[in-house]
Order: sequence, then C-alpha cells, then structure tokens
Amino acid sequence: MRPYEGYVYAYPHKTAYRPLDPRPALTDVWAGERPGALYVHIPFCEMRCGFCNLFTRTGAPESLVSAYLDALERQATAVRAALDAATPTSTALEPSGGSCSASGGFATAAIGGGTPTYLSPRELERLFDLTERTMGVDLTAVPVSVETSPATAIPDRLSVLIERGTTRLSIGVQSFVDAEARAAVRPQRRSEVEAALDAIRACGVPVLNIDLIYGIDGQTTASWLHSLETALTWRPEELFLYPLYVRPLTGLGKQGRAWDDQRMELYRTGRDRLRDAGYEQVSMRMFRLPGTAASTGYCCQTDGMVGLGCGARSYTSGLHYSFDYAVGARHVRAIIDEYVARDDFAHADVGFHLDEAERRRRHLIQSLLQAEGLSRPLYAGSFGTDVLDDFPLDGDVLAPFAHWLEVEPGVVRLTPEGLAHSDAIGPALFSPGVSARMEGYAAC
Repeated sequence: MRPYEGYVYAYPHKTAYRPLDPRPALTDVWAGERPGALYVHIPFCEMRCGFCNLFTRTGAPESLVSAYLDALERQATAVRAALDAATPTSTALEPSGGSCSASGGFATAAIGGGTPTYLSPRELERLFDLTERTMGVDLTAVPVSVETSPATAIPDRLSVLIERGTTRLSIGVQSFVDAEARAAVRPQRRSEVEAALDAIRACGVPVLNIDLIYGIDGQTTASWLHSLETALTWRPEELFLYPLYVRPLTGLGKQGRAWDDQRMELYRTGRDRLRDAGYEQVSMRMFRLPGTAASTGYCCQTDGMVGLGCGARSYTSGLHYSFDYAVGARHVRAIIDEYVARDDFAHADVGFHLDEAERRRRHLIQSLLQAEGLSRPLYAGSFGTDVLDDFPLDGDVLAPFAHWLEVEPGVVRLTPEGLAHSDAIGPALFSPGVSARMEGYAAC
C-alpha cells in the first residue's frame, strides 16, 4: 500500500457528485436539518501555485469581483429564505452545542478560496456585510476563519478582518526556502512572507495557522527542519503539514515510489519536531498548541454546512451538493461566469444522495482520520448500533487496517503509524459506489 493515495478532507468527494434530476428545492433539502457551519468561497487568487487543484482563477478584474459579490448576495438571500422556511423556529436552527440564535443558527464560519484577501478592503467590507445582514450571522459571536496569502496579508485588509470578528487567519507559506518555493511554482520571497507574518501577529488575531509543504523537489531533511524552525519563531497556534501531491492539471510532473519514502521521512521529522515543541497532533496534517482551540457547538459528523459561492459545497445528513466542479483554468472561468449570471439559487444542482449505509461510512471516515478517533457512544447515538457491529475488525472494510487500530470501550482510533498512513486508509474506506463515481469522473 502506497502511503499517499489522496487527501480525504470530505466524503464523498466532489468528483462523486452528479447533476440532480429533479433538482430539489433547498427548503426541502434543509427541512429538519441543523446548518451548523457557514462557508463562503472566494474563487480568486493573485497567482496559481504549481501544486494547486483548488477551484480558483487568477487575475480577476474588479468588475468580475463586483459581479461575483452581487451573485453571492443573491445566493445568500435565497439560501437564508430556504433555511427560514425549512426551520421556522430559532430552536430548530440551534447547532448541537447550544443556542446560537444571534448567529442565525451557525456555530462557526469560514471564508476561503482561492484567497479571500485578494479582495480590496472595500470589497471585504461588502463580503462581511452580506454575510451578517443577509445570512443573519453575528460574526463577533462565533469563531471566524479566513484564508490569506503572503502577498495579500497586508495591514489594510487585516484591519477589516479583525474589525469584523475574524478569530483565525490561515496563511499558506509552504516553504521559507526561496528555491523550494520556486520549485513548487510559488513565486514568493522570504522577505514578503516574513512581513506578512509580522503583520498578522501585529493585528492581534487569536489564532494564526501556517501551512507548510513537504516533498518539494530538492527539499532535504535539513531544509524542511529549517522551514519548521522558522515558522516556530512566530509561535503559531496551529500548523498544517501538507505532503506535496501531484494532481491532474496542476502544473507539476509525476513522481515515483522513492518520492513516497522521502515524504514519509519528512512527515515523521516534522511530526516529532512539533511534538517536542509542545504541539498536539489533531490529524495527520494538523498540529495545535494545547488550549488554543475555539469552542464551538459544531460537530462535522452530525451537523450540516451551508456553502455560499460557486466553489463551495453544502451538506445535510442526506444530501451533499454544490455547483459544477473543475480544476483546469478554462473550465473554472466558465463556471464562474455562469455563476455571476445566475438568478436561481433556490435549488440544489449537483450532488450526491447519502443512504443509511453511506451516512454510517462517512461518520467512520470523518472520525477515524482524526487523532482522537471515533467516539463509539456518539456513533451509537446517531445510528443505534455499535460501529464495530457495522464495521467488524475482521470484515472487508477494516480488516486491512486492523493492525493500525486501537480499540477501547469508548473509542476506536488509529495508532500513530496508522495516522501516518491516513492518506492511504481514507481512500481505501470509500464505498465501491463512491469509488466508481470518482473513477468515472472526467477531470477538466
């Protein structure tokens, strides 16, 4: 088994989605559901990195950004109306952790992309206005995460973010070695990165996250440790360590098995160094200083997510949906153009219906890939059965990884070595139906 098959950040993946016929009304989709999380997607960047497969375009003119925000407001209006109709009482909109009536039922919010800080301060103000006024979310009452970049994390934009309630800023640095950044097709200078980090720390945001990448061409253990040590000088509350993936249509060539060995060695080096520095491991990628996690009532296994923007996905217990998905620049631009011209946002267009078996499998995957593991009481409370009755250790699903599992009365979790192989275990847990859909998807 190769350790790097794919990053499972959601199940099922968007490549398993298909056009919905008939298109369900959002009022029906959200009937009896908890929204939980709000995600707003900005599909614009100042540049496209060589490893990037996100839904984004570069060099968007001001007129397109303005038109996109117009469409985002139309979508927010339609979605809010559907949520109000589907869950007409404030109690129904409360997430599982308690009352959030002042925040429209949402327990947490995030703005991603793309690069949200590609927007000007005026455009950012408008983005926050429509999120608060149209969606009814008090962004000062819930944790708010925003993604940024070294080129756009500048004081005028950061000032808007802090004034509007941002509690977490995530910045993609990838490497503090200029040659490695260039090898990953990320044209940035270390001086620019350091200035951005200084500006973020100066603005006083409670949580700073730094993204780093290992497996870059020419990277060594010494240079990887150099980037880690440099990042630690800002004492970020969170660090994400991403293995470099070479995906279709992302601009970097294929690598061989020796590259897997190098990535695993660098992963273990980074993991051990961060543990020594006092960080706790949350998942294969995420490391966090103890006591710095935001307190929310959101639970990804049981609560839904509302996505706004043409690259966002939404999910309820029975349906995951979005707009069309693409990676290639030409197709991304076409989808953005279609989105900004759109008026009907009251229906779900593209998605995946989860039956009972898929819901159980999703709960397993979403939980098992976290360091804390799967809570057996939470699973039993959701489905009325024990997870090991549904997925026996000697059954087809878990047997290949049983040696990487720790089983206790209240939890099933991966061992440290199992967590290191998350990118192999996650895809292997996909159902045959989801895998077949993903294989049948034509990348564009």
